[in-house]
Amino acid sequence: MSAVDKKDEKLNIETIKWGKITWINVEKPTSSDMEYLAKNYLFNLFDLEDCLSRIERPKIDEYENYLFLVLHFPVFKQESRVTTSSQVSIFIGEDFLVTVHTGDLKTLAKLFDDCQLNERAREEHMARSSGYLLYRILDRLVDYCFPILNRVIANIEAAEDRLFSEPARDTVQEISVLRRDVMSYRRIIRHQPAILKSLEVREYPFLREDLDVYFGDIGDHIGTISETLEEYKEVVEGLNATSDSLFSHRTNEVMKMLTVLGTILLPLLVISGIYGMNVSLPFGDSSFAFPLIILFTLCISGGMLAYFRNRRWI
Repeated sequence: MSAVDKKDEKLNIETIKWGKITWINVEKPTSSDMEYLAKNYLFNLFDLEDCLSRIERPKIDEYENYLFLVLHFPVFKQESRVTTSSQVSIFIGEDFLVTVHTGDLKTLAKLFDDCQLNERAREEHMARSSGYLLYRILDRLVDYCFPILNRVIANIEAAEDRLFSEPARDTVQEISVLRRDVMSYRRIIRHQPAILKSLEVREYPFLREDLDVYFGDIGDHIGTISETLEEYKEVVEGLNATSDSLFSHRTNEVMKMLTVLGTILLPLLVISGIYGMNVSLPFGDSSFAFPLIILFTLCISGGMLAYFRNRRWI
């Protein structure tokens, strides 16, 4: 026997019932939603306050009648070009599961909609136990991390290709954005493995079904993401060091050329300065004074240029 309850007109709460399992989804939670959950499920008030906070650290708390989990998953913000954190709070008991989130995680919203509209989906995800439903939700959310990870990797590899072909200033800015993105992603994922490991190895009364293999698989995926981010963090650091070296090299080349040009032009400046004085000088009254002076300075500058090239300074 199954029933799907429509969204309450005054609350951001939707409910799906299938067999003995009830899945309650709260999207964009409000204080009224938390009051409803406190009244009907007797959840700890501090946990309900955590659901309204977007900066709560990932954790798992065990109570007499339920488990409370706070997890963070990545969401890529196109406008700022950085991966940000989206929090999911989960209450799980023997015959119910409550998800509280902001709606940024499209894969979670889609899974709930599928179970609402499709009896086959409810049978697949909700027929076994609340623990198995938790696994299906976490599996979808972790799988959702990989496309964002692939985007980060593609951006880093593209920046690596552009490093030697584009102006240094543009490349430095791009690498700075990539570094911020990788650091943000790492902060999101950092605490997840410990929580998933706890679900795998500990025996919680609400997860009586043998699910350690399932949660272990999710933990392996999170571990893969964490290791990949660590690897590409080193890649970004290497790109940053290479960019700094290239920028310094190009700056040194420019300074060297300016110094050489200034040195070559120095005889012309000295001689022109001398002949600009109001005193008697050689060839001062000659009609050939100007071309002779130019020729003389060009000879000096040419000699200096040849000397510099012979010493391989230019």
